[in-house]
Amino acid sequence: MKIYDTIIVGAGVTGCCVARELSRYEQSVLVLDRESDVCEGTSKANSAIIHAGFDAVPGSLKAKLNVEGNAMMDALSEQLDIPFRRNGALVVCWREEELPVLRELMERGECNGVPGMKLLTGDEAREMEPGLQGDVYAAVYAPTSGVVCPFEMTIAFAENACVNGAQFSLSTEVQGIEKGADGLLYVQTGRGEFAARCVVNCAGVYADKVHDMACEHDFSITARKGEYMLLDRNAGQTVQRTIFQIPSAMGKGVLVTQTVHGNLLVGPTATDIEDKEDLATTRPKLEEVKRVATLSVKDIPFNQVITSFAGLRATGDTGDFIIRQDDKVRGFIDVAGIESPGLSSAPAIARYVARLVGEVLPLTEKADFNPIRKGIPKLNQMDMEQRRRLIEQRPDYGQIICRCETISEGEILDSIRRPLGATTLDGVKRRVRAGMGRCQAGFCSPRVIEILAREQSIAYGDVKKNG
Repeated sequence: MKIYDTIIVGAGVTGCCVARELSRYEQSVLVLDRESDVCEGTSKANSAIIHAGFDAVPGSLKAKLNVEGNAMMDALSEQLDIPFRRNGALVVCWREEELPVLRELMERGECNGVPGMKLLTGDEAREMEPGLQGDVYAAVYAPTSGVVCPFEMTIAFAENACVNGAQFSLSTEVQGIEKGADGLLYVQTGRGEFAARCVVNCAGVYADKVHDMACEHDFSITARKGEYMLLDRNAGQTVQRTIFQIPSAMGKGVLVTQTVHGNLLVGPTATDIEDKEDLATTRPKLEEVKRVATLSVKDIPFNQVITSFAGLRATGDTGDFIIRQDDKVRGFIDVAGIESPGLSSAPAIARYVARLVGEVLPLTEKADFNPIRKGIPKLNQMDMEQRRRLIEQRPDYGQIICRCETISEGEILDSIRRPLGATTLDGVKRRVRAGMGRCQAGFCSPRVIEILAREQSIAYGDVKKNG
């Protein structure tokens, strides 16, 4: 049996980011996930916001790692070739008596080190964002807030980790973890047993279950469901920035934002549920999204909704991120309760975890670590001359498969052939956006299935939507 230095349980954005960070070092790293692809859990269904960091309680891990992670995003977007835009955010209120909440957010932001924040009057906010409702009384403006594509971000971390030596075993569900007399941690899965000197628990909504396999019960994770509506790109100009409402105990509330790809995203709701697999959307909750979003933004064209979806946030019972080595089981590191602002914090969380691993194992930096990952060429972002030159080299880039998003056969082939390449319809969709347009894969699915079947030498009927 091969003994790994570190096994990471979970291939969401946190797990993949930790894998990339550890791949900087002379470490043998293995990532396990029960799904057939990375980014199949919370990381695929969230608000896609890189938060500025003004909401978290000063002194908390959420506050510290959010601001650190936000500051890292410009360099990471360049290194990993992922779309990222600092569009800024507004938090609005409607009455003078709500001003103390905005002032508290300002104070938190200043304490947390968030740069450039301003308290605006309603008129100043509407001058900046004309789509705001006329009764908005005041707003906090945070210019460092941004938007990203969470799929591409997670996949980019995973691909770069893989190129730098990290291994991934997908469709591998962890069933048990035991501490051996030899000091190793033995991880039992449906695909056999693996051994490691460290185990990093990045299992999302199941992080409490994975923790309890190896350690005494210490915390609980509740799945908090959020339902969203995604509108067509024609609706994307409704707002330019991310519009928040004053937060509640359940989170940051219903937001309205332009996505990094130019769509309009509205949501989420916040409902604590027992079923950690419940991703169903419901009419009452989507109606709630409509009603609440309209309080802050006017003229939202809900007749242009192209899909709705739900995501689950891994809400811990400590009120903060849970990132620590267990005090009784040496080498077992929890990275749990990573709810919002988890996406924003992921790069900083990875550095924090690497330091914890370094307390167990010596970490020696690789001389040949390559931080650069080049993404798949995007035909729909090229001018005609760039397209002509690419198609001359790769004729398959001249065959359009997804008309809504102008995605070519070449892009789909590259999504399958890359490190950790797509094996399912959803895998292709998340890598190159084939099927994310107005028709929601109604026309391109048969062609994508044909390409997946051909590339994997399997029958059409064996191609899956997801794992």
